[in-house]
Amino acid sequence: MVAIGYTMMTEQAGPRELVDHVVGAERAGFDFSVTSDHYSPWLDSQGHAPYAWSVLGAAAQATTRIPLMTYVTCPTTRYHPTVVAQKAATMQLLSEGRFRLGLGSGENLNEHVVGNGWPAAHVRLEMLEEAVDIIHALFAGENVNHHGTHFDVENAKLWDLPRTPPPIGVAVSGKRSCGIAGRLADLMIATEPRSQLIEDFEEHGGAGKPKIGQVPVCFDTDRDAAIARAHDQFRWFAGGWKVNSELPGTEGFAGATQFVRPEDVAESIPCGNDVDRFVEAVRPYVEAGFTEVALIQVGGDHQKPYLEWAERKLLPALRELRPS
Repeated sequence: MVAIGYTMMTEQAGPRELVDHVVGAERAGFDFSVTSDHYSPWLDSQGHAPYAWSVLGAAAQATTRIPLMTYVTCPTTRYHPTVVAQKAATMQLLSEGRFRLGLGSGENLNEHVVGNGWPAAHVRLEMLEEAVDIIHALFAGENVNHHGTHFDVENAKLWDLPRTPPPIGVAVSGKRSCGIAGRLADLMIATEPRSQLIEDFEEHGGAGKPKIGQVPVCFDTDRDAAIARAHDQFRWFAGGWKVNSELPGTEGFAGATQFVRPEDVAESIPCGNDVDRFVEAVRPYVEAGFTEVALIQVGGDHQKPYLEWAERKLLPALRELRPS
């Protein structure tokens, strides 16, 4: 049975609301939760971008059961890997073992703010691999001195270290990132239901490890209203990773998506309250071999009715999904 998660989408709600949402998700019975970690929303209409790690700390205290996870943090530009390791270790202690550290190579949208430029994709993957090695060493309790291609670490040690370090996930989009994830990560993260990603991940050491996907949805009893909201706030999703990782700000995303129509969005994001449509959006991940799928409800002001509906109708239906 695939595990179904809830996404705290920091781009569409403020920090207090996000904590309320994940408390509601725990009450509704979601199996886990994930949190985006952005400095900026993709579009002005989303309107938010609180600091994800403060939200996670508050969520750890406000909940008791639901696992928490970054989906994903970039440990190479805006944050140094030593700082990410410290934050993750602290989160694992605060949550009493419920935290997983999801990592990725980042997006220009969030990482350009520190003024260090935006490296080419192959350089970003080199940086990610080096960062994961540093984080592993710190999680192992080592006193780390490191002088690598991209990072320097001087006499770093985690003084508050959980007995069990947080599992590390790595976001993948192609063969090289799958290789990094397979070798160095405890789980795989992806936003496309491609079985080839899983095959490449398992080929490099990922066999038997969790594979986590993510699906945007837009619940509303009025389907037209749901389509309009999804188009207003989530039409950027149609751009794909290679485009979305390069754009530097909300104006760029607005320009890149100006010709995306509401009906285009409705084809890729289930909108309304037809349970079968939502189930069919998740099915490709199950068929591809993903073990967990996190859902994103589009619209920060529309979480409560979605959670109530999900508890009554959506989650029971999704738990019946099996690979054919």
